[in-house]
Parts: sequence; structure tokens; C-alpha cells
Amino acid sequence: MSLKMQQHLMMKQHLRMTQQLQQAIKLLQLSKMELVSQIQQELTENPTLEETPDDPQVEPVPEAGMNSENQQDIVPDRPEGDRHELTREGGGSGEEIDWAAYLEYYQTHTPLPQNSYKGMITEELPSYEATLSAPESLTEHLLWQVRLSRLDDMEQEIAAELIGNLDEHGYLKGVELAELAVKYEVDEGLVEYVLETIQEMDPIGVAARDLRECLTIQAELIHPDDQVVYDIIQDHIPHLERKNYDAIVKAQKIPLEEVFRAAKVISLMDPRPGRKFTTEKPQYITPDIYVIKMGDDYRVTLNEDGLPKLRVSPFYSQMVRKTSGKEANNYIRDKLAGARWLIRSIHQRQRTIHRVTEAIVERQREFLDLGVNYLKPMVLKDIAEETGLHESTISRVTNKKYVHTPQGTFELKYFFNSRITRTTGDDLASESVKERIKVIIADEDPKKPHSDQKIVQLLKQQNIKIARRTVAKYREALGILSSTQRKSYF
Repeated sequence: MSLKMQQHLMMKQHLRMTQQLQQAIKLLQLSKMELVSQIQQELTENPTLEETPDDPQVEPVPEAGMNSENQQDIVPDRPEGDRHELTREGGGSGEEIDWAAYLEYYQTHTPLPQNSYKGMITEELPSYEATLSAPESLTEHLLWQVRLSRLDDMEQEIAAELIGNLDEHGYLKGVELAELAVKYEVDEGLVEYVLETIQEMDPIGVAARDLRECLTIQAELIHPDDQVVYDIIQDHIPHLERKNYDAIVKAQKIPLEEVFRAAKVISLMDPRPGRKFTTEKPQYITPDIYVIKMGDDYRVTLNEDGLPKLRVSPFYSQMVRKTSGKEANNYIRDKLAGARWLIRSIHQRQRTIHRVTEAIVERQREFLDLGVNYLKPMVLKDIAEETGLHESTISRVTNKKYVHTPQGTFELKYFFNSRITRTTGDDLASESVKERIKVIIADEDPKKPHSDQKIVQLLKQQNIKIARRTVAKYREALGILSSTQRKSYF
């Protein structure tokens, strides 16, 4: 068999995504805040892309013929006895202000200097940066107490090392006392003494190494003479978490009422002493779409506040015709094409989001009118068939997009739910069933909470057929504990 090289011609087609198409897909799945950041980046990198300048706001000029009420907006307030009437001559729109009386007031009252604020010279005021304040962190709060303590310089340095290893809940993590003793060339007992000093500081229970130590510190400082509380913390935390009070009674040989009393005392302690010093800021959601009810219909409006309005720079559009250099001309043409495609992609993104939201609103009108109990089951395929788009496009459109409706603000993905069958009537969306489970648990007797099987029976009375494991799944998704953990004993 001989081997030789030969040339062949072959034609075949394959799908390839261009950079412009990749950009359009990327823009489609961005949230509004991410889109604004992407636009700002493009404005920085592409010189042919610019933001459309807003029309200047023309401030209104006061008319000459003002009434006496509007006149008070011009003349500063002054004591009643020193107030002068501004006389006018003539009538109608041609009235003139008596400027002699107006200037006489300023001659008799020394005005404040231009660089003043409430009687103080602005140069003497603190800077803007000096007036800013930040919430005190747990580390700063503890270091402030360390500096006020009787610890010497070496002990304060060890205390700073320990405080630096506290997590956001106030627990000591990632460091061993023996390692610190070796590092600072001191006895381990000294490190233990510094740690105990920190544990006596505010907040109580800070710098503990586990939950048991944290609760023990609080019990010794707040309830030093309560031996029952101390014994339960030391030996029965697992039983306490499961509310297995009978096991505690059997082990401690004390009355059940005494266990209830001690459990109530422990429940008032803080298992995370450092959380009140958390520096995490709440994350606010800005809706991408507004659904507004107008009469009997709903109107879909995109939220474009803060979204830069883009255009292609006319300067570079003219320059490309005049530039003779081939390299510079090609660069400008590429940038112009990129700017036009970006603007087109953003417009296409907005139209697609509006189109998909209108289809969702049309299917979920009962939800918008009556609430979550009337949410209809819906999948991506339903909206894809109605809009003529692919399911993957619908998925990208609903990703990280929020809509403000008369029933509240929801992520667009919230409206896509699995179907729960009913014995009679229309099927329900899974979110509607979750809401019904939440209502059932909210109305139960805390001392006799419903089990998952009991919830199944109550839902069956509402013609909702659902398995017990599905109830458990939905309950956990709602963050609701099991019946044994929800039960209240005191």
C-alpha cells in the first residue's frame, strides 16, 4: 500500500458565531446595572461612540409683574418692624419694583460673605471627607477596649493578633494558642489569659472557639448561679437543638418545668455575638420593567433611568471620508461598525425584553389582579411559542431581570413554575402551592404544629393532590423548619 499526498476540494457548511452575535447574546442576559457598566466600558474603549447630550434646562426668569407672595421669594426675610413695602408704579404686566426700597434694606443689613454657610466661614469648616462616618466594625470596637484595658504592650499585641482572626460572627478561627505562644516567645498560659480578657469584653461571648464556649461565657457572666443552665450548655446542646427535652430530663433528673425554664434562658442568648457589627450593606433591586395598570389593561414600560443614550460620533463619521491613511481609515471604520452594532444590539435587547414581558403579562393577568394564589403554571416553551423566539433566548431574557407589578417586585423567572395537578379545576403553579403551605403553617397552633402528612391532607381538602416529600421539599425551600422544630413548649 503506497502513501501519497493528494489535493481535494470540498464544500461544507457549519454554524459559526461572529463576535457581533456573541456581543448581542451577552447584552441580552445582562441586568440593567451590568448593562450600564458594559456601556461605560465601551464608551471608554471606543472613541467613535458617545453619549447623546441632554438638552440644557433653561431656568425660568422671574417676570416683572409678580404678586406680593412671589415677591417674598426675592426679598430675604427680615423682622416685621423693618419690613418695607415695595411700591409699584402702574398696573398690569408692566409693573416695576421699587428698587430704591429694595437697596435700602441691604444698606441697613450687612450681608454675609459669599464664602459663608449659616454664619460660618466655609474655609473654617471641616472638609467633606472629615464629616463622613462609617459604622464601627467588630475589630475596631474590640481594639478600642483593648487600649483601655490593663494589658501591657506585649499582651495588647497578642490581643490584636487574636482579634484579627475573628470571623464575621465573632468566633476565633484559624489560629491555635500554642502557635501564638511560639510566635511571641511567651508562655501559652499568657495567651490564654489574653483570650479570656477579650472574652469578657463587649459583645459578650466574643472570641469563643465554638458554640458551647460562646454560650458558657454568656451564662457565667449573666447567670453565674444558674447551675441547670450551665449543665445543659455543657452536655445537652444537641438535645436542645432538636428540642428533645425528655432526654435532658432523664439525664439531669430534674423536672420538665425546670428544663423549660433553662431552655428559655438559653434561647435569649446570642449565638453570634459579632453579627450586630456586620458591615454588609443591603442589596437593593432596581426593576428593569414596570407593569402599570391603566384602567382594565396593563402597560409594560422599560426602566431606562440611568441608561446612557448612545450615538455614533458625527466627527468620526465625517473624518472617515477625509482620512487618507489606510491604517487610520480602517481603524475608524472598525470602531464605527462596532459602535453601530452595539447601539443596534441594545435596541434589540430592549425590544426583546418588552416583547417577552408582554407575553408573560398576558398569561398571568389573574395573578396581577388577584395575587399569587392565581399564578398559572408556565414553562419557557409556552412563551417561546407565543413570541416566536427560542427557549434559550427566553432563558437569557428572564435571567437577572426584575419586574415591578401591582403585586410586588419579582424576578421574571418567578413566573415560570411547574404544574401541580388538582382533582377538580385548573392546575396550579408550584409557587401558588408554596403560598398555600405557608398560610397553613402560619395559621397552625404553635404547640401542635402540622406534620408534612397533615399538610398533605389539608391540601387535599383544597383539591390539590401532592406527595408528602413534595411538601417537605417546598417547606425547606421556604425556609420553614419541620414540625418537631417548630413546636413551642413555653
